[in-house]
This record gives sequence, C-alpha cells and structure tokens, in this order.
Amino acid sequence: MKIIACYSNKGGVGKTATSVNLAYFYAKAGYTVLLCDLDPQGASGFYLRVKPSKKLTDARFFEDVERFTKSIRASDFEGLDVLPANMTFRDFDVFLSRMRNRRSRLKKALVAAGSDYDVIILDCPPNFSTLSENIFKAADQIVVPVIPTTLSERTFDQLVSFFDAKKLPKKKLKAFFSMVQRRKTLHQDTMDVMKKLYRKRFLNSSIPFAADIERMGQNRAPVSVYAPRSAASSAYQDLYNEIESGVVSNT
Repeated sequence: MKIIACYSNKGGVGKTATSVNLAYFYAKAGYTVLLCDLDPQGASGFYLRVKPSKKLTDARFFEDVERFTKSIRASDFEGLDVLPANMTFRDFDVFLSRMRNRRSRLKKALVAAGSDYDVIILDCPPNFSTLSENIFKAADQIVVPVIPTTLSERTFDQLVSFFDAKKLPKKKLKAFFSMVQRRKTLHQDTMDVMKKLYRKRFLNSSIPFAADIERMGQNRAPVSVYAPRSAASSAYQDLYNEIESGVVSNT
C-alpha cells in the first residue's frame, strides 16, 4: 500500500482537484484506491457525489477501525472509494493532542483500515499542525501544488524550511506548478527561478489554469470524464504518469 498526500500550506492552489484527478487515474490504471479527505470542507466527497458519514466523529477516525471502514463510500468509478470528510475533522488537532504517539496516529489508522487498497490518496487541509506532521510521517510521497506567484513561492520555502527544522526527509516532497498561465511573465519567471532553486523537488509536469478544471464543481466528476481531450485532462494524465513512476521506483 502506498500513501500519497496532496498537501500545501497555502489554500486555493488546486489540492482537491489534484487529489480527485490523481485518484481517478490510479483507479483507471487498475489500482484499488481510497481517496481520504482530511479537509473538513469535504470538497473531494462533493466532487465525487459522496456524502460524509455523520458517525465518524471525535477521535473515532483514529481509534475505531470498524467505524472508519464503515464510513468509506464507493464512488461512481470502479476501484475508487472515498472516505469523505465532515465538519468534526476540524478538531483533529485537539484529538491528536490527547493521544499517545500522536505523530504516528494517522498512519496507524490508515494501515489498519486501508489494508484492502493499493493506493491511499490524502486530500489535506492547508496548515502546519499536529495533523500535518502526521501526514508528513505517514505519506510515501507528498505532492505539492505551487501556483507560480510570489506568495506561493514563499509558502513553499516555508514548507521546505519546516522539513529542515523537523529533520523530515525532503525526498518525499514532489512539487509541481499549478494554475499556470504561461502568457504571464510573472508565472514564467517564477517557474524558472524555483526550478533552479529546487531542482530536485519539482516534477516536470504542470497543470494549466483552465475553465475545464473549474467546471469540476458543476460536473462533479474528474476532468477526464467530461473533457477527455482537454489540455487539463492531458496535464493530469502526465502528472499521474510522473508520480506513479516516482512512487514505483522508491519501492
């Protein structure tokens, strides 16, 4: 089982769209996939037409394997299941602070409840917290969408600095540029600078700023389902291919 986290300490960079589309491509390739939404807004479940369980509350996510597994829902796509989030997930840090071995609780929960899956993809909330440290510890790969702007560059710098300070393995970080508008000089200049500065951290793939991605909320499906020939669909396919190659090579 592989655990892939889609994480950024900045909101609005395309984490959920990336999580949903990657999960779809993994399932399409024949893997059994669990998309686990850790963000209390629950956007991943919304995109895939899955309603959250009202019973997976409090610390049960981390302690009650039976309740965890009963809260998993099938999506409309073969091989792709979803653990949708509910608003109680906003208190995860409170629950974790009361637990022993709190920085490894997430991985224990995922391993115990997700043993039937080849791949678990985590859609993560945008913050530094006890939960995010659990995510960093649990994940085999941490996929980081970065909009090529000054603020996103700054937040990625903060993420790398956090990994340095906590002595976490930076080889887990796999960043890529998201919402790219290549006609913008700022975007092109920022990408050039960051690729030079973080040469080993950035993937070659990038995701364009595209109306087809924004339409996920209307269609409530991965991009390739309703716009299979679009540039966005091809970009997510390329991202999947590159991440999958990297994950396999590390096993």
